[in-house]
Amino acid sequence: MRVFALVSLVTVFAICGAAALILRSPIPISGWIASPGASFELAMGENPEPVKLTIPAPKPLSAMALLGKQIFYDTSLSSSGKVACATCHNPNNSYGPSGDLPVVYGGPHVTSPGVRAVPSLMYLQNQPNFYIGVDPGGDNDAPPVALPQLAAAARTAARITKTAQDTAQSAANVVPKGGLFWDGRANTLQIQSMGPLLSPFEMDGGSVARVAAKLQAAPYAATFTQMFGPDIFAQQGLLVDEAMFAVVRYQIEDPSFHPYSSKYDAWLQGHAKLTRAEMRGYVIFNDPAKGDCGACHLDQPAADGTPPIFTDHEFEALGLPRNDKLTINDNPAYYDLGLCGPYRTDLSSQGQLCGMFLTPTLRNAAERRVFFHNGVYHNLQEVVDFYDFSVAQPQKVYPRGADGRVMLFNDLPKKYWGNIDRTDPPFDRQIGDKPVLNDGEEEDLIAFLKTLDDGYGTPDAKPAS
Repeated sequence: MRVFALVSLVTVFAICGAAALILRSPIPISGWIASPGASFELAMGENPEPVKLTIPAPKPLSAMALLGKQIFYDTSLSSSGKVACATCHNPNNSYGPSGDLPVVYGGPHVTSPGVRAVPSLMYLQNQPNFYIGVDPGGDNDAPPVALPQLAAAARTAARITKTAQDTAQSAANVVPKGGLFWDGRANTLQIQSMGPLLSPFEMDGGSVARVAAKLQAAPYAATFTQMFGPDIFAQQGLLVDEAMFAVVRYQIEDPSFHPYSSKYDAWLQGHAKLTRAEMRGYVIFNDPAKGDCGACHLDQPAADGTPPIFTDHEFEALGLPRNDKLTINDNPAYYDLGLCGPYRTDLSSQGQLCGMFLTPTLRNAAERRVFFHNGVYHNLQEVVDFYDFSVAQPQKVYPRGADGRVMLFNDLPKKYWGNIDRTDPPFDRQIGDKPVLNDGEEEDLIAFLKTLDDGYGTPDAKPAS
């Protein structure tokens, strides 16, 4: 059996039972390789090069993870007594928010609106640390103080156009990558978990001392004494740190956070067939002349068989339309600039990074009801329309001003418009060009994206709280 990492099926065109097959390799190749003698089985959506994915077998949760699970669902840690980690990261909604509001509400009376859409907590177990430049491998121990210098040095670095056909080349680009939150400001899940706990418009824990007192009064308080000794409650900072570490262990150990149980995972292993619509969508996903989604949302397993996460962990400025439904946007002078503020402050002087946000995984994207950092879209159709029309037919994406003109990139100050990606496909077009996808192709792409939802073949795939 040939190794799947060298050759993988990308394109099947089937007309009246005849097929023309195009293969793509995740390593650099000089072009697309046509194979007119494709078999009928391939034309019907089978994977000709199945691979054995490296997926850890489920194991009983450790005592630390079990403690973390209790903390994850504990609403008493919030000032309102109604908000827990699981409130915004619902296990029945792929550990993302419930409902279709662009942001969730929290605070002392659960009436304080958030400022950004809540991302999913799934598939974050191997998220790399934030860095700028080529991944040095292993842990990145560069001190945060060096980041502005790295960012400044990257300004003049040559940049290779990103395409799904040649991701290995563009991986060498000197660009921001990694980290957690939309702006990458947290390097560990433990730091990330502390953010919502203390945020005044989320759980509103108030202070470490206040959270520590609630942990001491929690029904699982005795577990802290058993695990850390009787003096743990006298060390408030350590107590809260251990509590958040326990939450992290729950996220890492519980397979519901990273089940790799989608139809696409099954297809990679030769256990499922893609429908013709799904296969056509897979073609579009990886075709630089069409969707080119695979340039940022990498779809190939790693060399060790680790399943793809469907993100390159990089940051992009897409020029999204402003979301007028966000309360914080009532102030016309307010702009969320991502990497350079307002919630991340160490890169605030690096104007070339303004408007850039982390590329999320596409796994379980079809189950999301809120997309992008400002929650401006609510389903995959709207998202695909943005990619298809934002350059060629911007009047379909952006609002018109009082003068009747289309308000391009109206969620980013004009001085930062140069940061918006207009180099990588499908953004390398001009106003008035024909959109890259027609209605049928959009439908096929969405059909493929739905194969990334977990729980394939399982009647009740969502974990119970």
